[in-house]
Amino acid sequence: MSGTGATAITPQRHPRRHPHRHLTRRLLQLFGGLVLYGVSSALLVRSGLGLEPWNVLHQGLSELTGLSMGLVLTIVGATVLLLWIPLRQRPGLGTVANVLVIGAAMDAALAVLPDARGLPVQVAVMASGIVLNGVATGLYIAARFGPGPRDGLMTGLHRVTGRSVRLVRTVIEVTVVVTGFLLGGSLGIGTVLYALTIGPLAQFFLRFFAVPGQSAGSTVVASGSPRQAILPR
Repeated sequence: MSGTGATAITPQRHPRRHPHRHLTRRLLQLFGGLVLYGVSSALLVRSGLGLEPWNVLHQGLSELTGLSMGLVLTIVGATVLLLWIPLRQRPGLGTVANVLVIGAAMDAALAVLPDARGLPVQVAVMASGIVLNGVATGLYIAARFGPGPRDGLMTGLHRVTGRSVRLVRTVIEVTVVVTGFLLGGSLGIGTVLYALTIGPLAQFFLRFFAVPGQSAGSTVVASGSPRQAILPR
């Protein structure tokens, strides 16, 4: 009887005694991940070997308008967020913070990071940027405060059209890359490597940084079967 009673009260005490620690960890992951995301994007810019697909568009628009890449990233993120309205996507703290933090962090990193000189240094900077982007993605999404505007656009279109996430993501990425390249964005080996490796990297770090213990209210990036969710409930 005493053993059964002890088992019954143990899972109830932990979340009550330390709910603030759980929230603090999630907030640190969210904002730390978003800052690192901006830094990783700046590393890919400085490598000179190609950007992640959305930043090809951001760079092209930056060249066209004369605005900084970070500011363009923020404007595009806010614009994409407006597209959530007809898709009936609901933003969270992570969605809004994504728009505001990544662009500012990217501009700050670009202000202090020099261009990479020489192919070995360029390759090292490019690889660092890609891996750091995977780490950042895992950190911010695993915090469960909601996806960024671009991820929400993907899953909103997936839900509305009934097409697979893979197909929707591919169409979006190709459209963004082609548009950005035509506007003057850098398309290189880094873009290809990013496209091939960011999925496995993000999946690994999503599980690595998963916040344990409180699944209620968790945020998934797609509804439906568990295979369509970035994180299980």
